[in-house]
Amino acid sequence: MKPRGPVVLMGTLDTKGEEIRFLKEHLTAVGIEVLVVDVGVLGAPAFAPDVSREQILACTGERLADGDRGKSIAAMERGLAAWCRTHGDRIAGMLAVGGSAGTSIATAGMREVRIGVPKLMVSTMASGNTRPYVGTSDIAMLYPVGDFTGLNRLTRSILVTAANAMAGMCSFPLDEVGNAPERPVLAATMFGVTTPCVNRVRELLEAKGFEILVFHATGSGGEAMERLVRDGFIEGVLDVTTTELADELVGGVLTAGPRRLEAAGERGVPQVISVGAMDMVNFGPPDTIPSEFRGRLFYQHNSAVTLMRTTARENAELGRIIATKANGARGPVSIVLPLRGVSAIDAAGQPFFDAEADGALFDAIRRHAKVKVMELDAHINDAEFAAAVAEEFLSLRGAHVNA
Repeated sequence: MKPRGPVVLMGTLDTKGEEIRFLKEHLTAVGIEVLVVDVGVLGAPAFAPDVSREQILACTGERLADGDRGKSIAAMERGLAAWCRTHGDRIAGMLAVGGSAGTSIATAGMREVRIGVPKLMVSTMASGNTRPYVGTSDIAMLYPVGDFTGLNRLTRSILVTAANAMAGMCSFPLDEVGNAPERPVLAATMFGVTTPCVNRVRELLEAKGFEILVFHATGSGGEAMERLVRDGFIEGVLDVTTTELADELVGGVLTAGPRRLEAAGERGVPQVISVGAMDMVNFGPPDTIPSEFRGRLFYQHNSAVTLMRTTARENAELGRIIATKANGARGPVSIVLPLRGVSAIDAAGQPFFDAEADGALFDAIRRHAKVKVMELDAHINDAEFAAAVAEEFLSLRGAHVNA
């Protein structure tokens, strides 16, 4: 099946021209229309692109900075992002190859294209921390094992794989494979320690005709959800797991930034907020934990994740933050509190159970919230709590629809 529109093939044609030409030839051979975009910032391109670097820079009125590669790369990132915002709806997919600079430039453009358009970045940076490149987008990254210094047995194999993957991804778009019937889309946040609650909420609301997108509250998950809310893709939010706020406040590794818990309020969509996993801050292996936290209570979740129990003082501030953000919402909002614990390891007999710390969280919300606060004598993973969250959302949405 032929894609609707071209695949945009991006790269620095001054340093990766041979690889880009190889990808273009392979994609063309399998029937894919290709639009080559040059994002080089050094020498002349190895061959004439379909979209030149000058055309990309013209989108923001910038020029390459003579003698300053860093400033030139930044200018190209801004130019490509602007070009992609303008042309993104008319392309079938995006493929790029690059080292650190090429990856930074290409993914700056990819992140501006709507979710669902295939995006594949073949990058020497793909085996490290990819969050700066992927962000909240659906970019796939392929590690080429070796560096790109021309074509050889290894690079040809990797590039053929990339070309074949892109051809497959963009040749069978979702709207032609077949969609499920349209249903209102809701977002929910989940951690492993709140999974039973969120799964039950999802089941209850799917039975009422909603489609639920669940986001793992790992920082990037919360950011992705908020992006989709701001883009108008989400019609309601079940923010059961607001733990990313604890990482932002205390200094954990899974923060979603200072604007977490604001998008739904700004858009005015109905939201139910809870305090899932507010008992913890996330770190990596034990030897990565900052020395300032020595003497705190920790729980080894797995070999790569260490959890630190939040204190009563931290919880009091988190309660104030949640209440303040909820108070600023333009749409209907309720806060639902599970008085018997906020995570699987915050329950009677579990390692993070701390009635004083949880009480400080609840008291701060009661004191500062100007929105509806519901309190249940239940644990967050109890079936009755999940049912209350689902029912409260249905009540809010009814009020929202009938307003």
